[in-house]
Amino acid sequence: MKETVLRENKDFRTLYYHGASFVQPSLIVFARKNRLPYTRTGITTGKKVGKAHRRSRCRRVIRAAYRELAPRVKAGYDLVFVARTKTAFVKSTELEKTMETALRRLGVLAS
Repeated sequence: MKETVLRENKDFRTLYYHGASFVQPSLIVFARKNRLPYTRTGITTGKKVGKAHRRSRCRRVIRAAYRELAPRVKAGYDLVFVARTKTAFVKSTELEKTMETALRRLGVLAS
């Protein structure tokens, strides 16, 4: 399954305004159907999360958690994961459970 990364600001903005979201203490997930045969993902970490090393850790943890769930994600969606201040202090296995709940509620995860 092909996966690409969202990089354009317009794609992120479209997802924020027109996509469905699920908020949890350690992660926010936005999802929206795209008209492509593959899933695109993006990760954002704001300065509120902390200094550069903490934001980098958040991105690594989110990527590791998503990597485990990626084979079960339905094709044809845009996903954005937004790190929160608690993201830096959780392990990827914990975040994986959180992410699985969010993706299931948004209807993106195949059973």
